[in-house]
Amino acid sequence: MSDVLFEIKKENLETGLRGYPSGYCMTSSVVPEKGLFYRGHPVNELALKTPEEVIYILYHGKEGSKKEMEAFSKDIASRSKCSQETLSAIRNLPRKGHAMALFSAAILVAGMVEGKNDYREDCLDLIAKIPEIAATVINHHAGWGNGPLSDPSLGYIENFVNMLNIPGKKSDKLVDVFKFFDILHFDHGGGNLCTFVGKAIASGLEDMYGSISGAMCALAGPRHGKANQDSLEFIDRLVKELGEDISESDLEKAIRKKLANKELIYGFGHAVLRVEDPRATMFYEMADKNFKDNPYIKMTKKLREVVPGILKENEKIQDPYPNVDAISGSVLAAAGFNYPQYFTVLFGVSRTVGIAIQIVYERLIAREGKGLPIVRPKYIYKEK
Repeated sequence: MSDVLFEIKKENLETGLRGYPSGYCMTSSVVPEKGLFYRGHPVNELALKTPEEVIYILYHGKEGSKKEMEAFSKDIASRSKCSQETLSAIRNLPRKGHAMALFSAAILVAGMVEGKNDYREDCLDLIAKIPEIAATVINHHAGWGNGPLSDPSLGYIENFVNMLNIPGKKSDKLVDVFKFFDILHFDHGGGNLCTFVGKAIASGLEDMYGSISGAMCALAGPRHGKANQDSLEFIDRLVKELGEDISESDLEKAIRKKLANKELIYGFGHAVLRVEDPRATMFYEMADKNFKDNPYIKMTKKLREVVPGILKENEKIQDPYPNVDAISGSVLAAAGFNYPQYFTVLFGVSRTVGIAIQIVYERLIAREGKGLPIVRPKYIYKEK
């Protein structure tokens, strides 16, 4: 490999570092024409495994044997319960603002009580505890009261869903959808904003909990994780404005009108992909199988047919196809979790896995165990 990858030019500056090589990602990769891979496995080959099986692959770099998985699942379960001090502190946090602010604060609080200042131990601990932290945050923020006590014997996501004190009866499909959502959002390369921010914070030797808390603040923005909330709210507005039975031709007219009015069309395009996000494709298939008569699903399917053709007319748009946010929120809602204000928290529960494992690599394995130096990009002074 040449020491000089490319020359830095003026047009390379103020671009959000997009496309600049910074290091290695050992857990996952995103191939523009193929999609997301976990440790070399296409994500569609892993989506129906258990979360524990996929976490094992991301952490260890290989599939676990039956004996290895039994031991790993037992270990995760043994780490999963937060202390009452942590839970009480979370329930005393303010309920104002977006739930992601509370979620980020809750992780920081958990680190004060649960943290071991050991990246490997805190990685596995936080992966194990994040479902209870998130369930406590959601129940508290929503005003649903305390949910059932953590029961790790149920399984990783089964326990999470059980702890959520959702009003009314829970759908039979909810666990399956949450598992699917969880696995498909575990990791997404090394340079997406929340992952990069978490690793950058850890480069200053901040502990795992503080690094993940900062990563969740990065995830919270509408250009990143909050897009799944915005996408469902967009679908909801369309259903109410246009009706679920609108024809594709009339929907096309409505979308063109919105674009002419400079309104945003959510759920389409991707920074890396140049095809329909395979995660979205899998969600469409799940929706067809289980929720095809749901109004949100009907609308998302019509948008899938209509929007790419319109966006292709703009030569500046490199990826006009649906991303995972185009459909994931609609499936969550159809399965009985129609609370878009908590979708980014669900995203955070999942993405904590990949970020934490990547932090372990950068702090303890990279550069023959020396770890990476503190992140310190160069900025050029510019006069007015």
